[in-house]
Amino acid sequence: MAFGWIDEQAELRRRAGLVRTLRPRPAHSPLLDLASNDYLGLARDPEVVGRAARSATLWGGGATGSRLVTGTTELHAALERELADFCGFEAALVFSSGYAANLAAVTALAPHGSLIVSDAGNHASLIDGCRLARGTTQVVPHSDPEAVRKALHTHAGTAVVVSDTVFSVDGDAAPLAEYAEACRERGAGLLVDDAHGLGVLGDGGRGAPHAAGLAGADDVVVTVTLSKSLGSQGGAVLGPARVIEHLVNTARTFIFDTGLAPASAGAALAALGLLRREPERAERARAVAHELHARLTAAGLEAVRPDAAVVSVRAPSPEQAVRWAADCRAAGLAVGCFRPPSVPDGVSRLRLTARADLSGAEIERAVRVIGETRP
Repeated sequence: MAFGWIDEQAELRRRAGLVRTLRPRPAHSPLLDLASNDYLGLARDPEVVGRAARSATLWGGGATGSRLVTGTTELHAALERELADFCGFEAALVFSSGYAANLAAVTALAPHGSLIVSDAGNHASLIDGCRLARGTTQVVPHSDPEAVRKALHTHAGTAVVVSDTVFSVDGDAAPLAEYAEACRERGAGLLVDDAHGLGVLGDGGRGAPHAAGLAGADDVVVTVTLSKSLGSQGGAVLGPARVIEHLVNTARTFIFDTGLAPASAGAALAALGLLRREPERAERARAVAHELHARLTAAGLEAVRPDAAVVSVRAPSPEQAVRWAADCRAAGLAVGCFRPPSVPDGVSRLRLTARADLSGAEIERAVRVIGETRP
């Protein structure tokens, strides 16, 4: 029977407690949200939503074509200028998603004969980029600069080190300065995904590379998403102008994909404007994360100390993690539930978002619910 193996795989997932289901949410949910990536609380900000609506009215519901045909509007160009200026890079290129941006950057910057050194904790989009690239990939232990250095010394040709800046599972930060030092010893490039750093780390939320003193360096390329701190949709690659020009001419997820919808570009522009005017939002997100961690550990829970806005709480098993998240939901709290294969270490956990707009009472309520429903 065609696709008969699917039933076998489904049964294996069921036995392992790894079945995933879609849960459509209403426009207005009564749940306290600690599950989304809306770190700065901008997804429903009136200024952001209003700019999205006006952009859709002016430019239409979609970009109408690929970026090289009809999919580049004046709005896209303005967003690229603003992103580059805000984050401290020479140029930027906007994609339809952060996933597409990562696929583009890795595949375009790792040609045949090159070496890709990839952190073991990297996001799936970076991993898929490594698989699609023509270079050879060597995976090194998580956040281990010495392992990166040793890997680079095994290869005499072109090389690039690929890493998240903040890892999405536990919210820990990569040793960016040490990675950059190892790269420069061998003349290698550094490509980092700042999806969870933009808007949270760096001066006024300018990102982890900015905080590490790497913004604008000619050997550093950064990818970002517009769908987390900026409350919009889409992604971008930031770096030297010659790298961005190379992507325009070679990156398949740029050349062959429809451009980002104008509404999303407008929303991201509005969010960047808000962040410039209210840089304290980034500091508040970090403060909420630290308060969540302190309260959770004081309650006897095993929580990982956050470096940005992600706080994870370990669960005994995949099945108990699912039940724990469901019990939280029943008590009015939405939390993320990460299980294999989404977690590289195989340890299931609840994943909490420390949003800048959470009140003290909401933080207290979240910790109480998590503690009361623990397995």
